This record gives sequence, structure tokens and C-alpha cells, in this order.
Amino acid sequence: MSDRGSFVTGIGVISAIGNNVEENFCALKQKKAGIAPVTLFETNHKIPVAEVKLTNEQLQLRLGLPANKRYSRATLLGMMAVKEALADAHLSDLNGLRVGLISSTSAGGMDLSEGFYKESLAKPNGGRLRDVASHDCGDSTEKIAKYAGITGFVTTISTACSSSANAIMLGDRMLRHGLLDVAVVGGTDPLCKFTVNGFSSLMILDKERCRPFDESRTGLNLGEGAGFLVLQREDTLKKNPYCLVKGYANANDAYHQTATSPDGDGPFLAMSKALEKSGITPGEVDYINVHGTGTENNDHSEGKAIRRLFGDKAPKFSSTKVYTGHTLGAAGSIEAVYSVLSIANNVIFPTFNFKTPIADLNLSPETEYIENAGVRTVLSNSFGFGGNVSSVVFGKK
Repeated sequence: MSDRGSFVTGIGVISAIGNNVEENFCALKQKKAGIAPVTLFETNHKIPVAEVKLTNEQLQLRLGLPANKRYSRATLLGMMAVKEALADAHLSDLNGLRVGLISSTSAGGMDLSEGFYKESLAKPNGGRLRDVASHDCGDSTEKIAKYAGITGFVTTISTACSSSANAIMLGDRMLRHGLLDVAVVGGTDPLCKFTVNGFSSLMILDKERCRPFDESRTGLNLGEGAGFLVLQREDTLKKNPYCLVKGYANANDAYHQTATSPDGDGPFLAMSKALEKSGITPGEVDYINVHGTGTENNDHSEGKAIRRLFGDKAPKFSSTKVYTGHTLGAAGSIEAVYSVLSIANNVIFPTFNFKTPIADLNLSPETEYIENAGVRTVLSNSFGFGGNVSSVVFGKK
């Protein structure tokens, strides 16, 4: 394959702002956020979230799955995005190709486990044990692979909020080393009580819509969804690709279980090494899709790292989490899809509710949708708990 990196030939996404790529792109252009009160389950927490606007039953119907079988929400969301990505890559027939699926998630089948727990409390032996079997993160990956007809390499990555960015990295590496012809890479994560309660205990949920990189930020909004990309070797292309995966890096500052270092050591390493692997200089980055969660720690740490790497010449940047919320294990791939759309359409998506820069950073994200933006190279950041931070560089072929 080309030593320039793998080719992105297909993209698929489902999120709070749309059930496919076209709907997501329209919402991004029109500044339509998907953040609203919780409807999927009962909770005592009065917080806004970003839900996919389809029930599990509606998702199963759209996927043509039997109504008498129960699937985790992570599985259903992932199937939707993988189906779209493969169709977009013109790969309805996978015969003769070595195809791998590298999926990622943080909650896995937690929604079914929560249902089992509730049913078990209400009645002895009332829960369905088959629901517990879907708890493991790898269960959704196996079911997605079976649905898509992928029988080659199948694996799951769970590194918190950098999970699906790391899936992209692994897929590209396997293509570069000639182990696969096609890699379907990405992630899927559902909203559930577990994540809402967990993030609430950390006291990092905003009771209003999140405001990434704003001095007034008080936390993040949780979201759900799935994003997948089809990566291919040059000799297997069936269509003109969107762009290339030019480089990437994963780092760990080992600072704290949930926070990154105040000086942005991990994010700085991830971004700088990703550019180094890509063979480009900081000045060649046209746009950064920042991790930008809206928490006090993340935005300050990421901002520090941007200042360290780019100095006073920071590229245009924005956080699309104002639209989708933080989709955890799916964030890296959903935002990778948005990065690919940015390059393919030469646009930049806005952090439309930003007002005041963080005092000691003086960094301002883009607040308006920009067309003819001169975007050839995008740096996409995904930073996870435990210091597991990743950056991926997408560029014109």
C-alpha cells in the first residue's frame, strides 16, 4: 500500500444530531445541537444529554433484525454506522478481501445489564441471563461483525474516551503492515444510568449546555452514538477516497486516574508525535477538532498543549461536542468522521456558544460555520481517563 497512510473510503455515523452522515452534516452546518433532557431512562439527575432520537425497537426495525431478539444499544448503534460506512465505500461484497473490524466502546452492553438488575430486584430469577451475556465490551463487536459479514480479524478496544481513535490507529497499522486489505474502524457507546451516575459522582456534568474552551465552562454533556470509517489499501479501492490517515500518536502522562496534567504533557506528546509521524510541521495544520469536553481540567490542559506546540500561531479549532455531547468511546471516531467531512467539503464546524476565552490561554474556537476554509490537514484529538490520550492526522491525498 501507499507509504503515505491508509485511504478513507467510507464513513458512517449516528448521533444526537442525525441518523446518518447527511443528517449530521446538515445539523453541523445549521448549528443544530442535539442536547436535551433525558428520555431514555429514569434518573434523578436534572442534566441535559445528547440522545439518538430512535428507540432500540426502531433501530432494530431499520436494521432488519428480528423483533423477538434483544440487542444492546451499543450493538444497534454500531450496526447502523458500520452499514452506512461499508455502503459508502462501495463494499457490499467483501469476498476476496481480508477485512477486519476494530470497534471500541466504554459502556458496552450496560443498558441490558441495568435492565437485568431491575428485573432481578422486582422478582427472584426475573432477569434474563442472556442480557448479562451482552455486558462484555466485545459482545457488541462480535454482533456487529456478524451483521456486516466480517469474518476476518475482529477485536475490541476500550481505553475510555480515546478508544475509537486508537481503533483507527490499529486499523491503519494493520494495513501498512499488509495484514488486512480493508479495516472497518470506529466505536459505539450508548447512554445509560451507569455513565450518568458515574460522571455525576465526578462532579463534571454541566447542568446547562456545555461551553468548551469558555471561561464560564462547568462541565460536559454526555452523549451517545457511533462512528465508523472504512480504511483501505490503495490496490483495493473501488471509489475515489475522501482523504488519508497521515499519522497518529498515543501518549500517557500518568498524572491522574481521570485528569490530564495541568501543563498538558500528554496532549502535547500525542499531538507533536502525530505530526512527526505524518511528516508535517505545526504550521501545516489547518484545523484542529479538539477534544474540548467543557470540563475545567480538559480544556485548560488541551489549551496549554496547543500553546506549547503552536505558540502564538494556533490553527483554527473547534469542539463539536456542543452538538453531540461527549460520546465517550465513540467520540474519537464520530469526530474523525467530522474531520473527514471538513476536508472533503473544505469547511470548519463551529463551537457556536463560545463567548469568553480562558484567562491565561487567550484561545478562541471558531464560532461560525466557515466555507472555503482552506482545509487540507486536520488534527483530531481524543483524550481519555487514565491519561490515555490520542491524536490522529487526516489529510488530502
